[in-house]
Amino acid sequence: MWNSFLGKRLKGCGYAAKGAWMLLKNEHSIQMQAFIGVIMTIAGFYFNISTTEWMLQVFAIALVMSIEGLNTAAEEIADFVHPDFHNKIGLIKDVAAGAVFFAAIGAIIIGCIIYIPKF
Repeated sequence: MWNSFLGKRLKGCGYAAKGAWMLLKNEHSIQMQAFIGVIMTIAGFYFNISTTEWMLQVFAIALVMSIEGLNTAAEEIADFVHPDFHNKIGLIKDVAAGAVFFAAIGAIIIGCIIYIPKF
């Protein structure tokens, strides 16, 4: 069964779930992003946001957490390839963190668009 098309997809989903769990268990930055995501989800229920607002909010939360995971992967690879300080490795880490920054700014803007009118 595990060698069938569906079996391979299910196996891949298992690896993805394991990776997501490892991120949430071990990475403080994604734990903070997940905490903020939970707070924003509670706010969504409290303020009874629209379906469109839910879609934008869920997309923003997923985007920030996904980019945070990619940032962590890039940092892990960089540390594995060159454990000592190196300017190029530092640049790679800074660029990956910058991607998270862009996603987080976008999420903050989406949150402001959704929630400021509700106050």
